[in-house]
Amino acid sequence: QVQLVESGGGLVQPGGSLRLSCSASRTILGIYVLAWYRQAPGKQRELVAAITVGGSTNYADPVKGRFTISRDLKNSVYLQMNDLKVEDTAVYYCKIATRPYDYWGQGTQVTVSS
Repeated sequence: QVQLVESGGGLVQPGGSLRLSCSASRTILGIYVLAWYRQAPGKQRELVAAITVGGSTNYADPVKGRFTISRDLKNSVYLQMNDLKVEDTAVYYCKIATRPYDYWGQGTQVTVSS
């Protein structure tokens, strides 16, 4: 069974940066989108950023200009987060989408606080 392993979360002050990483335990075939989601306490999980296998990207409005999603040839996916704000505090999840199945990571906590 494929597992997605995330890393890079932590505690950072407002204005700081973090880089999240997500790798699969084995090769996944048929990928068409890789994405990061987040879920803050008491809120629904929301899309943060996505990248297609062709390299097209999409970002949620609150993170545009601050976050950058990327992937490598092994289909690991990364999220560079700059100028972090308190409202970015959440558990961040990576997702790798194939047809018909989506794979999810276990989540990594990002806390932005002074």
